[in-house]
Amino acid sequence: MRWWLVAILTGLALATPLGAAAQPVALHGAGATFPAPLYRKWIAVFSGQHPEVVIDYKDVGSGEGIRRFMAGSVDFAASDAAMSDEQIGQVAAGVRLVPATAGMVVLAYNLPGAGGDLRLSRDVYSDIFAGRIVKWNDARLRATNPGLPLPDRTIVLVARQDASGTTFALTNHLSAVSTDWRDRGPGTGTLVDWSGRAMLARGNEGVAARVRISEGALGYMEYGFARRLGLPMARLQNKAGRYVVPSETNGQAALANGVGQMPSNLRLFLPDPAGDDSYPIVSFSWLLLYDRVSDARKNAALKRFVAWGLDEGQARGRDLGYIPLPIEVAARARAAVERLP
Repeated sequence: MRWWLVAILTGLALATPLGAAAQPVALHGAGATFPAPLYRKWIAVFSGQHPEVVIDYKDVGSGEGIRRFMAGSVDFAASDAAMSDEQIGQVAAGVRLVPATAGMVVLAYNLPGAGGDLRLSRDVYSDIFAGRIVKWNDARLRATNPGLPLPDRTIVLVARQDASGTTFALTNHLSAVSTDWRDRGPGTGTLVDWSGRAMLARGNEGVAARVRISEGALGYMEYGFARRLGLPMARLQNKAGRYVVPSETNGQAALANGVGQMPSNLRLFLPDPAGDDSYPIVSFSWLLLYDRVSDARKNAALKRFVAWGLDEGQARGRDLGYIPLPIEVAARARAAVERLP
């Protein structure tokens, strides 16, 4: 090899002493199934724009996502139940809760021949989940649905078998509208003991699929999953007494009536939003980030990805059924990310 070629190659090697710097940054996340379709879309678009960042997200449920985050086995996590103060206190690296998107929990059903829109009052759907109403032709169901041919068949509940932020959002709402559910029933949590009253499935996708194939079924899931499978969704009675459909407009109305209550840690639950047009079961979904990260490249890449999601990524959730964050919430979330080291 000629001396001048050797010199050039040697110079190139010395000019890039950190060979690893040329390798893509790999980020691993896990958690909620509720926002998983949106995060997969974010990752695909962002990685296309930034091929130097490779992101993997496993939709294992909010409970498992929090567990992995607390164990330090992921770079970030996601949860629709945020994290409790007790959980946060166990994370040595500190925790930053960042609301990333929002959505609605719907009650989807499979009732061939019923036709029309099923209406469920607050006391009725609370008692269905509590096991006190077990038939589709129950007198209280017929009273709010006089034009529907409700059959004499058992209501087959479909629920989550894994620890879930979607379950948290539902049970937090039921605790707000039913003292029996709150004080004598399961209360609020990510996991419910249904005591044999429900068919169980993993993830929002699993619940939606089970409802689709099970006649007489009623299940709870994130709006987008029901919409993608074409499942009929009940009109739910809200705090103002109106029966409202799940829609972006009604979801935005619910969030708008609650954002003024957002605390400094950005952990806000809206178990029973006020407002004539508010859809009654809405939830923010949070990204869980570490306050202190030793790997500067990973930290910079993750901050860039989350900031992108809070800006350009918001509009990309509409066609999937997600509600863009209110402007003031997105601004506070971006500020929280910018304050990370």
